[in-house]
Amino acid sequence: MLLGAYYLIPSINKNINEAFSTISKLDTKIVIAYLRSYGPMAAVVSFILMVLQSIAAPIPAFLITLSNAAIFGWVKGAILSWSSAMAGAALCFFIARALGRDVVEKLTSKGAMESVDVFFEKYGKYTILICRLLPFVSFDFVSYGAGLTSMSFWSFFVATGIGQLPATIVYSYVGGTLTGGAQKLFVGLLTLFALSIMIGIAKKIYNDKQEKKQKANV
Repeated sequence: MLLGAYYLIPSINKNINEAFSTISKLDTKIVIAYLRSYGPMAAVVSFILMVLQSIAAPIPAFLITLSNAAIFGWVKGAILSWSSAMAGAALCFFIARALGRDVVEKLTSKGAMESVDVFFEKYGKYTILICRLLPFVSFDFVSYGAGLTSMSFWSFFVATGIGQLPATIVYSYVGGTLTGGAQKLFVGLLTLFALSIMIGIAKKIYNDKQEKKQKANV
């Protein structure tokens, strides 16, 4: 339904593209200004934006969380960020459970889902809790990955809620207290950390594939 509206209704298409373009600049000041431009509807727009980025956007959710804290205060911002992230996680889970891996790989990528598979193979049922505590693991990838397993929805939902809470509180507190250069440094370090870990995971997947090919050729 959301995808249909995106492709069929020009105004929705334009607004969503503008929102993603704003967040992709990785600048909290720009995101804050964008949300504030909606006035009383800022919280609603933020909620929708968090859900949308959970479904299809490879954009760090902490940018929205930091912005929510700056606009609404860190406590109210944390509540908004946590509840909207939970809604997005649930939607991703049900998309994967109902439509399967082929659709999920089109929304994300085959390589991305293979990286999530590594976590599920290594940590099993604890994957959700562990990944939610790590800022460099994409929110939507983990939710999709869980939906492709035999895990029950409520096990996934509870683990997501518990795992997501510490990061949400930390980011919200930072977003509500740090300003200027300190906040930019924090965002920059998180982004750099995320990229370095993602490269490490990609390298591990590549090495594992090469090792399997070599064994298959023996």
